[in-house]
Amino acid sequence: MKTIQFQSIAKELETMVLEWEEKFGNLNKEQITLRKNDQNRSLKQIVGHMIDSASNNTHRVIHLQYQESPLEFPNYATYGNNDRWIAIQNYQEEDWHTMVQFWKYIHLHFIHVIKNIDPGKLGNEWLADKYERVSLQKMVEDFPRHFRLHISEIEKLLQY
Repeated sequence: MKTIQFQSIAKELETMVLEWEEKFGNLNKEQITLRKNDQNRSLKQIVGHMIDSASNNTHRVIHLQYQESPLEFPNYATYGNNDRWIAIQNYQEEDWHTMVQFWKYIHLHFIHVIKNIDPGKLGNEWLADKYERVSLQKMVEDFPRHFRLHISEIEKLLQY
């Protein structure tokens, strides 16, 4: 049985992905590589982080539907590890067109996955930290906020 409650989240994400794919295609090298935000990340590195986030969230959503709850699954973003992921993958030197396409399609796949969640699994929990549990439902509901957070960082970099 498919989860119909995430249709509005899926539509919101799809709209933003398609809108920003076009915007990303119009940016120059200086805009994507030289400008840095307060975390010292370039636009390319922010997009790379968004790729990592979509990938990790896809894995969590899948694991939460067949493994025992609460799920122990690494939180790649804690303790500065998300910066390690960005550095190890060297997003700063990745081909921009390749990154944009991967960013687009990994998010479109995540959208497909959330539209197909087993509603009976929405209460399953992930151990996000030692004392923090996040339900599958809350994880999906929070994803657009995280997505918009990084889009707003990108918009700030493009303003100057």
